[in-house]
Amino acid sequence: MIKYSYCLIILLFISCKESENPRDRNLYFPPLAGSIWETQSPSSLDWNENELEALYKLLETGNTRGFIVLKDGKIAIEKYFGPQLLGNQPFGQSSVWYWASAGKTLTATLAGIAQQEGLLNIHAPTSTYLGNGWTSTSPSQENAITVWHQLTMTTGLDDGVSNRDNTNPESLKYFAAPGTRWAYHNAPYTLLECVISNATNRSFSDYFDTKIASKIGMVGSWQTIDFNNVYFSNTRSMARFGLLILAKGKWGNQEVLNDHAFFEQMVNTSQTLNPAYGYLWWLNGKTPFMIPSIQLQFNGILIPDAPHDMIIAAGRDGQFVCLVPSQNLVLIRTGLDSNNALVSFTYLNQIWTALNRVIK
Repeated sequence: MIKYSYCLIILLFISCKESENPRDRNLYFPPLAGSIWETQSPSSLDWNENELEALYKLLETGNTRGFIVLKDGKIAIEKYFGPQLLGNQPFGQSSVWYWASAGKTLTATLAGIAQQEGLLNIHAPTSTYLGNGWTSTSPSQENAITVWHQLTMTTGLDDGVSNRDNTNPESLKYFAAPGTRWAYHNAPYTLLECVISNATNRSFSDYFDTKIASKIGMVGSWQTIDFNNVYFSNTRSMARFGLLILAKGKWGNQEVLNDHAFFEQMVNTSQTLNPAYGYLWWLNGKTPFMIPSIQLQFNGILIPDAPHDMIIAAGRDGQFVCLVPSQNLVLIRTGLDSNNALVSFTYLNQIWTALNRVIK
């Protein structure tokens, strides 16, 4: 009887542990090298294949280049359209495209890794890592800005300057106290790369390749364009990163980002000014929400036709890495967008409208 009771307790414990992390179950991770990636057909998932053509038409007419949907880590949909970035060759599996601001989430994740290694404290003043005089504000105003404010877009620096990408001190002017105003401001974000580089005593790209890219098999590079540092990769590398975040920072049995408190803060509401924003990640299902360049709060949610628990890496021209934890789903879209928006949430909603007809 005692032996039976002991076994029952063990089984209950195991069951509880499994239920705590449903995403850990049945997730497939592709090999780090090569092109092998297990697939599963939409029909095997009981998806409506008759609606795929309408989805593909929407993607093609919307200037999409790469589109991937992962279910449980396996490729369920993979489609390419149009020409490569340079030249007129067809865009394909190995073709390279830019992440634009979707790459902000790579930086956020790397900041978490630097903190877990004890090299960075996101609640420390930014001047700890950049030195004094990185802005044109007063010393006390500058010292009030922390790395956390950079991660949450709440530095209070003026985003109304002539070039909001300019990282020089003369373009980083005081507007409001840190933490009191949310504004999508590229320059303070870009300086996070210098923060990480100085904190780790390594180049940003080298630290990224060592701590993230090589751990999950990403193939890509950081390129300096004006004041911005932009990541370029193939579409599958974007899917690899999405899968890493879907698995809460794990790749198989390896914990790439094991600061669990940081991870949860990164993918949840980080401040009250814009509930739809974490640490450089956009969050669906949160209301009200704000969008780039407009100092207004909007009722409703970012992507009405998408799952409310979706987490989004988003960039200009419609670069998207979308994670849906409740469905073990990752959606990737790269390409151009006709409305030239900073973040094409309207087009992403159209994609989800069409995709819902496939997967529901």
